[in-house]
Amino acid sequence: MKGLFKSKPRTPAELVRLTRDLLIYFDRDANNVRESKRDEKMAELSKLIRELKSILYGNSEAEPVPEACVQLTQEFFREDTFRLVVVGLPKLNLEARKDATQIVANLQRQQVHSRLIASEYLENNKDLMDIMIAGYGNTDMALHYGSMLRECIRHQVVARYVLESEHFKKFFDYIQLPNFDIAADAAATFKELLTRHKSTVAEFLSKNYDWFFAEYNSKLLESSNYITRRQAVKLLGDMLLDRSNSAVMTRYVSSRDNLRILMNLLRESSKSIQMEAFHVFKLFAANQNKPLDIVNILIANKNKLLRLLADLKTDKEDEQFEADKTQIMQEIASLEPKDHP
Repeated sequence: MKGLFKSKPRTPAELVRLTRDLLIYFDRDANNVRESKRDEKMAELSKLIRELKSILYGNSEAEPVPEACVQLTQEFFREDTFRLVVVGLPKLNLEARKDATQIVANLQRQQVHSRLIASEYLENNKDLMDIMIAGYGNTDMALHYGSMLRECIRHQVVARYVLESEHFKKFFDYIQLPNFDIAADAAATFKELLTRHKSTVAEFLSKNYDWFFAEYNSKLLESSNYITRRQAVKLLGDMLLDRSNSAVMTRYVSSRDNLRILMNLLRESSKSIQMEAFHVFKLFAANQNKPLDIVNILIANKNKLLRLLADLKTDKEDEQFEADKTQIMQEIASLEPKDHP
């Protein structure tokens, strides 16, 4: 008889509430019950999380329904289900973690009455970012939390919090973790933080110039790891060539220590590092208000630099690069000592 009376499909809000109840159960009570009961509850929770993902993303049979997405989003943020997912992620099985990570990502884009309620929620729950950042220290959780974090910093208020928090400094170490996948994920988040929100990044770099570039130079540009150096010099070029960071760029290219580092990178055996270093080095050489010590270093190394630049070639024809190189070589060749009136 059971088959005659099919249960009514549960609404998105009901699914979220059931998920919340089970997340609370695993947070508080799961350790006090027998394993078979715990496994049963985990299977139930995993199924619910998969259903929630299906509502947000659709499936092979149907596209997402906007009204259902709105209901789900409202309920998710109404009573802290979002927090329970982030905090409880390590207790989920692998498939549920993957689904939960995708749910968190999708919720960052969901609008309710033209408002991104995820942004408002995270503004009042910034400590969740601390949990996500610390996740890089856990091999099993790093990629899940890293993916969540990159989606959350789409919101400017969240990116600003992460940049200004003490935890941001940990990225200089995370980027160099021995686990390649985790290091690459941390580098992707680091890049996103320093390029996505232009005005926030410009303000952060101006306020934190001294410690930030001291760390950036010593830990990344002068790292013993080839991949770290390559990524760092590429990102440095992206930051300094961005118009929003013009004041920071002027300050960076007025430092002889920075010039020394870039000249060393120009001499690397790696073609890709040389090319990326050139795009930063040209800012030093093209600066029309070079400090005296920068001029003197360029003059002292004039012949070496001109030989090195003459040999620097792209794999494919690149007119812009050739024009830049010609201009920089002319600039260096024409330099004269300025220490005598």
